[in-house]
Amino acid sequence: MTELAGLKPKHFIWETRGRVAVIRLNRPERKNPLTFESYAELRDTFRALAYASDVDVVIFASNGGNFSSGGDVHDIIGPLVGMDMKGLLAFTRMTGDLVKAMIGCGKPIIAAVDGICVGAGAIIAMASDLRLATPEAKCAFLFTRVGLAGCDMGACAMLPRIIGQGRAAELLYTGRSMEAGEGERWGFWNALHPAETLEAEALKLAQRIADGPTFAHGITKTQLNQEWNMGLEQAIEAEAQAQAICMQTRDFERAYRAFVAKGKPVFAGD
Repeated sequence: MTELAGLKPKHFIWETRGRVAVIRLNRPERKNPLTFESYAELRDTFRALAYASDVDVVIFASNGGNFSSGGDVHDIIGPLVGMDMKGLLAFTRMTGDLVKAMIGCGKPIIAAVDGICVGAGAIIAMASDLRLATPEAKCAFLFTRVGLAGCDMGACAMLPRIIGQGRAAELLYTGRSMEAGEGERWGFWNALHPAETLEAEALKLAQRIADGPTFAHGITKTQLNQEWNMGLEQAIEAEAQAQAICMQTRDFERAYRAFVAKGKPVFAGD
């Protein structure tokens, strides 16, 4: 295991508040676009989070009133036009690896979205476990608007599972913006909060999760993702094994002893 509280990334902001890490992109004057470097550093950070002993929940937050405008037009899209197939595939695999790292990091991720959340920014929100937004949030999977397919970074697999096949197809074919209220009705946003309270609400939710049985939360995240590819009987068996593992934790015993004593359990993640 490793400790990440003192991480000093070059291409995004990293803060820790207790056992909650807060990530935000740091180019607010351009609505926080991603670059080759920030993609790679985010990928590596989420990979490292799988082994972090001092972080239990991650918030991917907004900065300067916006979440992310996606891949930078000048720093990414321009160079991609001149790349050969080998270089292009290396790039698209790297961006997909960020999503894989988010899924595989073992920590619940909360996206706190204000303002613009488009392209790869929308993918980062999609790949998070929970999504909060402001009424001003505008989310668009706008890949077709730059001449590309909607199947980017797992969108065709993940988005239909969140909002349904027909709704996902509309957004991925048209690239139109999903308004905040629409996204909440469809289940993309778990809740909407005013901009001035969004991050506080995300921290409150993150702390509630961090105060729970965090080892078991990691098991829940694993099962939520692995069971996509299972039949019902396989899923039930996988959950039987997963729950038996959790029954060996001290958190399970703590909960039992607290219940007997008519108290509230204090979990320690072991």
